[in-house]
Amino acid sequence: MNEPMSKADKKADKNELRDTIVVIIEALLIALVFRTFLYQPFSIPTASMQQTLMIGDYFVASKFTWGYGKYAFPIPLPFNGRIMANDPNRGDVAVFRNEISNEDYIKRVVGLPGDRIQVRGGILHINGMPVEREQVGTAQDTDSFSQTIPVTVYRETLPNGVSYLIQEISDNGPLDNTAEYLVPAGHFFMMGDNRDRSQDSRVLSAVGYVSGDNLIGKAEARFFSIQDNIAPWKIWEWPANVRWDRMFRSVYQ
Repeated sequence: MNEPMSKADKKADKNELRDTIVVIIEALLIALVFRTFLYQPFSIPTASMQQTLMIGDYFVASKFTWGYGKYAFPIPLPFNGRIMANDPNRGDVAVFRNEISNEDYIKRVVGLPGDRIQVRGGILHINGMPVEREQVGTAQDTDSFSQTIPVTVYRETLPNGVSYLIQEISDNGPLDNTAEYLVPAGHFFMMGDNRDRSQDSRVLSAVGYVSGDNLIGKAEARFFSIQDNIAPWKIWEWPANVRWDRMFRSVYQ
């Protein structure tokens, strides 16, 4: 026979429930503060930054490195400029809001305010000078539509010494020979490392020059990676598909 709960037992249960709710709220607030002011996770759905960031890579971007613009917050705030602003360097990998499509993009910063940017025969030129590019091999590149094509892999080295791998299908694609772009004050020129599979600042009608106000964060480190963009919660598919060698590594390695 069950005995009725005493007032003391009922009060203890209420206190336990209240404490549980408080802990949950505190955890959510801590997570919100961490995401808003420190680091925000992102995933890669397209091929535009391969091999640096592959489809199915998950990474964190530091929010504090370049300061806080209106898109750094969970809900965009109605102000211009950046609080505690610092500017990116050439070669940084940036997450930013593309206001034309109203989506978050990730590309590499290749042009700073006042730079003249042009691509000639697949080779990036900054202020009239060709950027060093050395062929290092070939590879097979698969995009988000599972279309696989052969690509040539180059090591590109910017004038400030930052070096990284890029991929080219050919040097005669639609964006391999461009007009010269003059980067406006307060803006940056972004390009994907997978040059012939990236819609970036070379396409003025779709991306164009990126305002410093639209910067969200600097890509820092991968923390998870899985083939074929498989949802990470499908743990039963991890053994055959997780790319263990890409996890817990800097984006710049």
